[in-house]
Amino acid sequence: MSRWKGCQSLIENLKESKRNLREPNVITAIRKKGYDVFEGDDKPFNLNIVAVRSDDPKVNVFNDHMHLCWKYRGQWNDFNFPITCDSGLYWLNNPLSKLGTAIVKEGQYKGLWKTGLHRGKYFALVQKNPVIVIRDYNKDNFLDYDSGVEESGTFGINHHRGNASKESFKVGKWSAGCLVNPHPRIFEIEMEIFREAAKIWGDSFTLTLIKESDL
Repeated sequence: MSRWKGCQSLIENLKESKRNLREPNVITAIRKKGYDVFEGDDKPFNLNIVAVRSDDPKVNVFNDHMHLCWKYRGQWNDFNFPITCDSGLYWLNNPLSKLGTAIVKEGQYKGLWKTGLHRGKYFALVQKNPVIVIRDYNKDNFLDYDSGVEESGTFGINHHRGNASKESFKVGKWSAGCLVNPHPRIFEIEMEIFREAAKIWGDSFTLTLIKESDL
Protein backbone atom coordinates (compact mmCIF):
# COMPACT_ATOMS: atom_id res chain seq x y z
CA MET A 1 0.00 0.00 0.00
CA SER A 2 1.36 3.42 -0.91
CA ARG A 3 1.72 6.00 1.83
CA TRP A 4 -0.99 8.15 0.22
CA LYS A 5 -3.43 5.23 0.05
CA GLY A 6 -2.56 4.54 3.66
CA CYS A 7 -3.48 8.13 4.55
CA GLN A 8 -6.74 7.86 2.63
CA SER A 9 -7.60 4.62 4.39
CA LEU A 10 -7.01 6.25 7.75
CA ILE A 11 -9.26 9.16 6.74
CA GLU A 12 -12.11 6.78 5.97
CA ASN A 13 -11.64 5.03 9.30
CA LEU A 14 -11.66 8.35 11.13
CA LYS A 15 -14.86 9.41 9.37
CA GLU A 16 -16.62 6.30 10.59
CA SER A 17 -15.04 6.29 14.02
CA LYS A 18 -17.35 5.05 16.79
CA ARG A 19 -14.95 5.61 19.66
CA ASN A 20 -16.87 6.56 22.76
CA LEU A 21 -14.52 9.31 23.86
CA ARG A 22 -15.43 11.78 26.53
CA GLU A 23 -14.74 15.39 25.74
CA PRO A 24 -10.95 15.67 25.26
CA ASN A 25 -9.20 17.48 28.09
CA VAL A 26 -7.87 20.12 25.71
CA ILE A 27 -11.45 20.97 24.68
CA THR A 28 -12.47 21.26 28.32
CA ALA A 29 -9.46 23.49 28.94
CA ILE A 30 -10.17 25.93 26.10
CA ARG A 31 -13.85 26.00 27.04
CA LYS A 32 -12.91 27.04 30.59
CA LYS A 33 -10.78 29.85 29.17
CA GLY A 34 -13.77 31.18 27.27
CA TYR A 35 -12.55 30.28 23.79
CA ASP A 36 -14.88 29.10 21.06
CA VAL A 37 -15.33 25.36 20.57
CA PHE A 38 -16.54 24.03 17.22
CA GLU A 39 -19.11 21.31 17.91
CA GLY A 40 -21.22 20.95 14.77
CA ASP A 41 -21.19 17.18 14.34
CA ASP A 42 -23.46 16.30 11.44
CA LYS A 43 -20.35 16.01 9.26
CA PRO A 44 -16.80 14.96 10.22
CA PHE A 45 -13.71 17.14 10.66
CA ASN A 46 -15.19 20.32 12.15
CA LEU A 47 -11.73 20.88 13.55
CA ASN A 48 -10.61 22.40 16.81
CA ILE A 49 -6.85 22.87 16.45
CA VAL A 50 -5.36 23.10 19.93
CA ALA A 51 -1.61 23.52 20.41
CA VAL A 52 -0.29 22.88 23.91
CA ARG A 53 2.99 24.54 24.81
CA SER A 54 5.07 22.49 27.24
CA ASP A 55 5.79 23.88 30.68
CA ASP A 56 9.35 22.60 30.21
CA PRO A 57 11.28 25.59 28.80
CA LYS A 58 13.91 23.42 27.12
CA VAL A 59 14.97 24.93 23.79
CA ASN A 60 15.36 23.24 20.40
CA VAL A 61 13.21 20.16 21.06
CA PHE A 62 9.76 19.05 19.87
CA ASN A 63 8.22 18.95 23.34
CA ASP A 64 4.86 20.59 22.57
CA HIS A 65 1.70 18.91 21.21
CA MET A 66 -1.02 19.60 18.70
CA HIS A 67 -4.52 18.17 19.02
CA LEU A 68 -6.96 17.96 16.12
CA CYS A 69 -10.30 17.49 17.85
CA TRP A 70 -13.70 17.11 16.23
CA LYS A 71 -17.11 15.84 17.23
CA TYR A 72 -18.96 13.54 14.83
CA ARG A 73 -22.38 12.04 15.52
CA GLY A 74 -21.99 12.67 19.22
CA GLN A 75 -18.51 11.17 19.50
CA TRP A 76 -15.34 13.17 20.15
CA ASN A 77 -12.14 12.35 18.28
CA ASP A 78 -8.67 13.53 19.32
CA PHE A 79 -5.77 13.04 16.93
CA ASN A 80 -2.64 14.39 18.63
CA PHE A 81 1.09 14.39 18.00
CA PRO A 82 4.32 16.18 19.02
CA ILE A 83 5.23 19.54 17.50
CA THR A 84 7.16 22.63 18.43
CA CYS A 85 5.35 25.91 19.04
CA ASP A 86 8.64 27.75 19.33
CA SER A 87 11.63 28.80 17.30
CA GLY A 88 14.73 26.65 17.13
CA LEU A 89 18.02 27.68 18.66
CA TYR A 90 19.45 28.88 15.36
CA TRP A 91 16.77 31.52 14.84
CA LEU A 92 16.82 32.56 18.49
CA ASN A 93 20.41 33.59 17.92
CA ASN A 94 19.90 34.83 14.35
CA PRO A 95 16.44 36.48 14.31
CA LEU A 96 14.86 37.30 10.97
CA SER A 97 13.42 40.53 12.36
CA LYS A 98 15.35 43.34 13.99
CA LEU A 99 12.71 43.22 16.73
CA GLY A 100 13.65 39.65 17.61
CA THR A 101 12.55 36.09 16.96
CA ALA A 102 8.79 35.46 16.84
CA ILE A 103 7.12 33.40 19.56
CA VAL A 104 3.37 32.94 19.08
CA LYS A 105 1.50 34.29 22.10
CA GLU A 106 -1.05 32.04 23.76
CA GLY A 107 -4.60 32.77 22.64
CA GLN A 108 -7.22 31.90 20.06
CA TYR A 109 -6.65 33.10 16.51
CA LYS A 110 -9.77 32.89 14.34
CA GLY A 111 -9.17 31.81 10.77
CA LEU A 112 -5.41 32.03 11.22
CA TRP A 113 -4.58 29.47 8.54
CA LYS A 114 -5.70 28.23 5.16
CA THR A 115 -4.30 25.42 3.05
CA GLY A 116 -1.48 26.39 0.72
CA LEU A 117 2.19 25.86 0.00
CA HIS A 118 4.82 26.43 2.65
CA ARG A 119 7.39 28.73 1.05
CA GLY A 120 5.88 27.75 -2.29
CA LYS A 121 7.15 24.17 -1.95
CA TYR A 122 4.70 21.71 -0.35
CA PHE A 123 1.17 21.46 1.03
CA ALA A 124 0.80 22.89 4.53
CA LEU A 125 -1.24 25.41 6.50
CA VAL A 126 -0.26 29.00 5.72
CA GLN A 127 -1.05 32.18 7.58
CA LYS A 128 -3.91 34.31 6.26
CA ASN A 129 -4.97 36.37 9.30
CA PRO A 130 -3.01 38.26 11.98
CA VAL A 131 -1.40 36.62 14.98
CA ILE A 132 0.23 38.14 18.05
CA VAL A 133 3.87 37.25 18.52
CA ILE A 134 6.25 37.92 21.40
CA ARG A 135 9.63 39.17 20.20
CA ASP A 136 12.61 37.46 21.79
CA TYR A 137 15.43 39.89 21.04
CA ASN A 138 18.30 39.16 23.45
CA LYS A 139 19.90 36.11 21.74
CA ASP A 140 20.55 34.33 25.02
CA ASN A 141 19.62 30.73 24.09
CA PHE A 142 16.43 30.92 26.18
CA LEU A 143 12.81 31.39 25.13
CA ASP A 144 11.70 34.71 26.60
CA TYR A 145 7.91 34.56 26.80
CA ASP A 146 7.90 37.71 28.94
CA SER A 147 10.17 39.93 26.88
CA GLY A 148 7.64 42.77 26.98
CA VAL A 149 7.77 43.23 23.20
CA GLU A 150 4.71 42.12 21.22
CA GLU A 151 3.68 42.59 17.62
CA SER A 152 0.51 41.71 15.71
CA GLY A 153 0.47 40.97 12.00
CA THR A 154 1.08 38.44 9.25
CA PHE A 155 4.59 37.07 9.52
CA GLY A 156 4.35 33.78 7.65
CA ILE A 157 3.55 31.84 10.83
CA ASN A 158 2.66 28.56 9.14
CA HIS A 159 2.12 24.97 10.22
CA HIS A 160 4.52 22.73 8.33
CA ARG A 161 6.85 19.75 8.76
CA GLY A 162 10.55 19.35 9.40
CA ASN A 163 12.62 16.91 7.34
CA ALA A 164 10.75 15.46 4.34
CA SER A 165 12.02 11.89 4.69
CA LYS A 166 12.73 11.19 8.36
CA GLU A 167 11.76 12.31 11.84
CA SER A 168 13.50 15.42 13.14
CA PHE A 169 14.73 15.40 16.75
CA LYS A 170 16.14 18.94 17.00
CA VAL A 171 14.22 22.01 15.90
CA GLY A 172 17.31 23.77 14.54
CA LYS A 173 16.40 25.84 11.49
CA TRP A 174 13.02 24.16 10.98
CA SER A 175 11.17 26.86 12.94
CA ALA A 176 11.66 30.61 13.13
CA GLY A 177 8.28 30.90 14.85
CA CYS A 178 6.14 28.44 12.88
CA LEU A 179 4.41 25.44 14.46
CA VAL A 180 6.32 22.45 13.09
CA ASN A 181 5.57 18.72 13.01
CA PRO A 182 8.80 16.68 13.29
CA HIS A 183 7.42 13.53 11.66
CA PRO A 184 6.77 13.57 7.87
CA ARG A 185 4.43 10.56 7.93
CA ILE A 186 2.23 12.01 10.67
CA PHE A 187 2.30 15.32 8.84
CA GLU A 188 0.94 13.64 5.69
CA ILE A 189 -1.93 12.18 7.69
CA GLU A 190 -2.86 15.48 9.30
CA MET A 191 -2.71 17.25 5.93
CA GLU A 192 -5.19 14.73 4.53
CA ILE A 193 -7.48 15.62 7.43
CA PHE A 194 -7.12 19.31 6.60
CA ARG A 195 -7.90 18.65 2.93
CA GLU A 196 -11.10 16.89 3.91
CA ALA A 197 -12.01 19.55 6.46
CA ALA A 198 -11.51 22.33 3.91
CA LYS A 199 -13.86 20.59 1.47
CA ILE A 200 -16.58 20.17 4.09
CA TRP A 201 -16.31 23.24 6.31
CA GLY A 202 -14.33 25.75 4.24
CA ASP A 203 -10.67 26.58 3.90
CA SER A 204 -10.19 28.46 7.15
CA PHE A 205 -8.66 27.09 10.34
CA THR A 206 -8.56 28.55 13.83
CA LEU A 207 -5.61 27.94 16.15
CA THR A 208 -5.97 27.91 19.91
CA LEU A 209 -2.67 27.92 21.79
CA ILE A 210 -2.61 27.14 25.51
CA LYS A 211 -0.05 26.12 28.13
CA GLU A 212 0.39 22.62 29.50
CA SER A 213 -0.53 23.98 32.94
CA ASP A 214 -3.96 24.96 31.56
CA LEU A 215 -4.88 21.29 31.27
